[in-house]
Amino acid sequence: MCFYRAFLVLIVRLLLFRTMTTPLPDRAARVELLLLDVDGVLTDGSILYADDGAELKRFHVRDGSGLKLWRLAGKRAAIVSGRKSVAVERRAAELGIAPVLQGRDDKLAAFAEVLAATGLTAGQVCAVGDDLPDLPVLLRAGVAVAVADASPEVREAADYVTMVPGGRGAVRDAIEWLLKLRGEWERLVGEGKR
Repeated sequence: MCFYRAFLVLIVRLLLFRTMTTPLPDRAARVELLLLDVDGVLTDGSILYADDGAELKRFHVRDGSGLKLWRLAGKRAAIVSGRKSVAVERRAAELGIAPVLQGRDDKLAAFAEVLAATGLTAGQVCAVGDDLPDLPVLLRAGVAVAVADASPEVREAADYVTMVPGGRGAVRDAIEWLLKLRGEWERLVGEGKR
């Protein structure tokens, strides 16, 4: 069964014209934008409601630190989420993340909007996801990352699977991996200490 799923992911990648021949370090070098899902990536996927009906989200501070380092590298980040939340708008504003597209069931269409808004190509994007709605975007992006507790199909489609689950610093882990792959980690950490 595992072989069948891996074969199916390979076929889908080929059908979606994802460049399979370009080495991963070369694809990573082209990345200019980190495209993030929210629930299950920036959060642990839990949905909490306050007594007044407000939706609450818990974000990990290490993800914020990683995103600040990413911006120090001159790179951008965007959000595409299937749900809408004021907390997401607030956290994105704190971290300088834009565009932020929420309430998008069709994530591939939202991905196209992000590309149009930023003037980038799919090959210049590293997408981070956790579940099946993220799969079409992960298969189109130049680099695909799955969080540690992502669905099996998403993990199999990823170029990298984080060491920690969503909401526990997975975005920071993905950023560190990507910057190390690009040979930029040590320099940026040194700059960040100043």
